[in-house]
Amino acid sequence: MRRSIIKKTILITGSTDGIGLLTAKMLSQLGHRVLLHWRKSDKLAAAAAELGGSPETYLADLSRMTDVDMLAESVLDRHDRIDVLINNAGVLSVPQATTPEGLDVRFVVNTLASYRLTRLLLPAIPKHGRIVNLSSAAQAPVNVEALAGHASLNDREAYAQSKLALTIWSRELARELPDGPVVVAVNPGSLLASKMVQEGFGIAGNDLRIGADILCRAALDDVFAEASGKYFDNDSGRFSNPNPAVLDQVHSKSVMATIRTVLSDLTAA
Repeated sequence: MRRSIIKKTILITGSTDGIGLLTAKMLSQLGHRVLLHWRKSDKLAAAAAELGGSPETYLADLSRMTDVDMLAESVLDRHDRIDVLINNAGVLSVPQATTPEGLDVRFVVNTLASYRLTRLLLPAIPKHGRIVNLSSAAQAPVNVEALAGHASLNDREAYAQSKLALTIWSRELARELPDGPVVVAVNPGSLLASKMVQEGFGIAGNDLRIGADILCRAALDDVFAEASGKYFDNDSGRFSNPNPAVLDQVHSKSVMATIRTVLSDLTAA
């Protein structure tokens, strides 16, 4: 594998701890300009201090579409080119599972916000750029009624379905953009030692570097340059098929239609 030596501008959502922060550190050490994001200013400041060199920080709560829009606007105000967008932010178990609009926060943060942010930043992502979406081995067919806020799910159901929906929109966006940028969904590895795994599953988890390394590879390595629309499973160490529901055209169309409708309703409100 050959990694790029050209300095890139890379935005990583949810980059103040876990895989996001470790990925940011690794990319920064390689000489790239990393833009940090989180929803709390104190954690952003702490992460920036860990990276050193006064990296740019962006404050936004991805459960709120107004914040997503402001995040994109703030980034575009300062950069006319984002070489890599890593949609890393995600939630599993939360104190409040529904947003004020009645939507499941897992779908909002893990699926809708990342799709909305990517769409807004697309004008600044060059054709040779990359959009890396943090998927999961935990994928399950999407209950579109739950995605639309009309049905309830438990934590693990919502998480697995939100990650499948993310993988669906990754494939659909790649199909829409045949000339680039690359859009790839990545399972970084099962049960890594993140705060989410520790809180959601009650275990220490595996080495975070497993996940951070594959995100760096997805952002930089040549092998991913022709991988748009593909799914990389880091548990097996190769590109492979995602959950069969992702490949079901009827299911994918239903999920995409629901994503677009929900986002349209949110942004019109």
